[in-house]
Amino acid sequence: MSSSRNLLFTLTTLSAATLAGCAAPAAEETTMVMGNSITGEGLPNPAPTVTANWGQLPAGRPMGTSAGMDIDPIDGNLWTYERCGQGALNTPPPANAPAGGGGGFGGANCAVNPEHPPVYKLDVNTGAILANFGAGVMVTPHGIGVDAQGNVWVTDFAVDVERGKGYQVHKFSPTGELLMSLGTAATGGNTDGLFNQPNDVIVAPDGSIFVSDGHNGQGMTTNQAIAEGIANGDTGRIQKFAPDGTFIMSWGGLGLEHGQFRTPHSMAFDSRGRLWVADRGNHRIEIFDQQGTYLESRYQFGRISGVFITPEDMVYAIDSESSPTGHPNWVNGVRMARVDEDYIIGFIPPFMTNRLADGTAVPENPRLYQGAAGEGIAVDRNGNVFAGEGPNSMRYAGGPWTRYGVAAGM
Repeated sequence: MSSSRNLLFTLTTLSAATLAGCAAPAAEETTMVMGNSITGEGLPNPAPTVTANWGQLPAGRPMGTSAGMDIDPIDGNLWTYERCGQGALNTPPPANAPAGGGGGFGGANCAVNPEHPPVYKLDVNTGAILANFGAGVMVTPHGIGVDAQGNVWVTDFAVDVERGKGYQVHKFSPTGELLMSLGTAATGGNTDGLFNQPNDVIVAPDGSIFVSDGHNGQGMTTNQAIAEGIANGDTGRIQKFAPDGTFIMSWGGLGLEHGQFRTPHSMAFDSRGRLWVADRGNHRIEIFDQQGTYLESRYQFGRISGVFITPEDMVYAIDSESSPTGHPNWVNGVRMARVDEDYIIGFIPPFMTNRLADGTAVPENPRLYQGAAGEGIAVDRNGNVFAGEGPNSMRYAGGPWTRYGVAAGM
């Protein structure tokens, strides 16, 4: 098991181009510096140019939260979503939301806004809309992944029993045709093949489908709470399916031990095919082979919401949830490390703002030292970093997506 480096340490830092995966290390670029993985102090920032409220929405479309992102393996553009104009903290649910709060965060329920397709493909350079689909299919999109053929997979985190939607994983063609749905619509559960708040989906090169399932564990901070969650049917697990959607196996469960989870929020594969799972409630990444065998853990990334691994095996993990009460002293932002090393070599800090998304002035640094840092993360071929702003950050970030651009001249 790898350990985190919680104190100042000496490391070899590389140029911004190398950190971003755009260049190989050169001996003359290395210098010895001090860096702090908790606060980010002393660590290089390879993507310092912040573009808040990045990306386009259709004219007149309100902004909703996001949390999922991926890069198209064919053309290198960005796949993401926004929650149909809903989902920010303190945002009331739509007037036609079902009784009992059907839908997800902040009343986000795309099923009641069928005129707003939630899935977007955006040009990584301009933010222009290249595709937009998925209207009327899901309640609250949460995770998104693109397979080798360019098909787009989206998890539906929430449920609307009245409309018979939710708790599924949907596969779309690159043009938006619905090709497959896993799970049973509007039916949650912790038995094989059913979902209870599916967080993320990823497809292996052989077509095997992996779904991380169970969001409630992150709030269970005592053994008693975990035991009660298990008794109530909550879960934290990975389910594996064949390319045709046939259930194969699952592993995990609510808990603190290795191989257990308190909210497996995001997943990524490294170049060796190992599955990295951002276990947000346990403040770690758990690494497995594709048969579910636990291999090792990483603790240096904070309270991770999203993880992305580049083809060069550079790990980017975004911490949107650390707080004085939830994970004291850790600063939100993007931490970077190489796959085979357990220390941080780069840090993209959260950006500070003193205005809400609607322009309303608020006190400086409204989230204390945390700033605005998103949940979803993706990195394009040039090292530009994209963040999907969730309900904790979007009202400060200004919109559902933020772009952190590489330094000029790369």
